[in-house]
Amino acid sequence: MSKPVVGCVGLGLMGEGITRRLIETGHAVAGYDIVPAKVVAAAKWGVDACASPAEVARAADIVLLSVTSTAAVEAAVLGERGIASAGRLEGKVVVDHSTTKIDTTKRIAAALSAATGMSFVDAPVSGGPEAVLRGRLAIMAGGETAAIGRIAPVMQRLGTLTHMGAVGAGQATKLVNQTLVLSNYCVMAEALRLAEAYGVDAAKIPAALASGHAGSNLLPVLFERMIARDFTPKGYARQILKDLEMLHEVAGAQHLTMPMAAQALTLFRLLVAQGKSELDGVAILTLYPEPAKP
Repeated sequence: MSKPVVGCVGLGLMGEGITRRLIETGHAVAGYDIVPAKVVAAAKWGVDACASPAEVARAADIVLLSVTSTAAVEAAVLGERGIASAGRLEGKVVVDHSTTKIDTTKRIAAALSAATGMSFVDAPVSGGPEAVLRGRLAIMAGGETAAIGRIAPVMQRLGTLTHMGAVGAGQATKLVNQTLVLSNYCVMAEALRLAEAYGVDAAKIPAALASGHAGSNLLPVLFERMIARDFTPKGYARQILKDLEMLHEVAGAQHLTMPMAAQALTLFRLLVAQGKSELDGVAILTLYPEPAKP
């Protein structure tokens, strides 16, 4: 049985990792990005270049979205030359790997179905570009059971897929993930400053704590980069801020008190206001003063 052709709209850091992984595992991949240079670059590792999201939808059985904002998702699906303009495409599925507003996700899904007959799955991810290249993403999905079944073999190439419920449930789960992960960026920066202030060899901290409750797969990754002051983006501070702003909005809609997440939001607002939006989120360390030399 032949593997489905996969399309990818958005060929940035995550889109590159997704397309490379799928080609490596034997899929034909069609791709588009609003930045022409990214399409040209992707063609060099085997992506079939397309001129619009609609063209990707016609070429592929499953279309993955990996873009930077809710507005970009809406433009890719419902905008001019978007997927919804591609004609009737019953049986095909659009999968949104972006972190997108829940209400907008539901509206886009309904509009896409009406225009094309395509199914829509919101399936945001956690793990980053390095994880996708190893097939180690966490993928949290919302959508109809039949659509989940159609995309599952492809998702298994990228990571672990969990069906969380109806359309919108994947995005809600991603916000739970972001509550835990993005607050931890700030906590780990504080912990590193404490270790450095007391002359501890901070590089040993992840191994020392690995078997206890503080151990996690995030700790060694963030600590290594913070210790090295390596702020080269594997994701962008502006994207973290975007997700925290979204989290703040949905928490307010449910009258939820989330003081830890609110503090992380304040810190990332400060980081971006300092002109550091294009650095990795580990640059949050720069907001904490260097410890005084003994």
